[in-house]
Amino acid sequence: MRILNKRARLKYHILEKVEAGIVLSGAEIKSIRAGRVDLSESFAKIKNGEVFLENAHINPWMGSQKFSDTRRERKLLLHEKQILNWQGKIAGGQLTIAPLAIYIKGNLAKIDLALVKNKAKYDKRADLKKKAVERDIERELRNK
Repeated sequence: MRILNKRARLKYHILEKVEAGIVLSGAEIKSIRAGRVDLSESFAKIKNGEVFLENAHINPWMGSQKFSDTRRERKLLLHEKQILNWQGKIAGGQLTIAPLAIYIKGNLAKIDLALVKNKAKYDKRADLKKKAVERDIERELRNK
């Protein structure tokens, strides 16, 4: 199952993508397998040469009494070279790191991260208009 962050694709221009591992507890991995995750307000930060996912909401697993903070900071696993590369690009102040999707690959939880830049308001409107036109075309093709 792949849980997407639809808001990220609406709000940002995606410049670069990378797949990263994520450090989780047992109850959190069960919640991800069940699809009980919300990435809409989440983002990633680089602190002391490590990347952390912040504000990602993972609903508590039903059978777990130990599940503490649903929006806690979670460490992401990336190569040091990649972290340093992105840290240099983010230093300019115009770019940020946003999660695009979280999914299970084999037995491991993975997250797609992207280096992104904010879209202007008119860019967002143009994307919505384009999506509406594509939807109308699809609808017409199905009706024929």
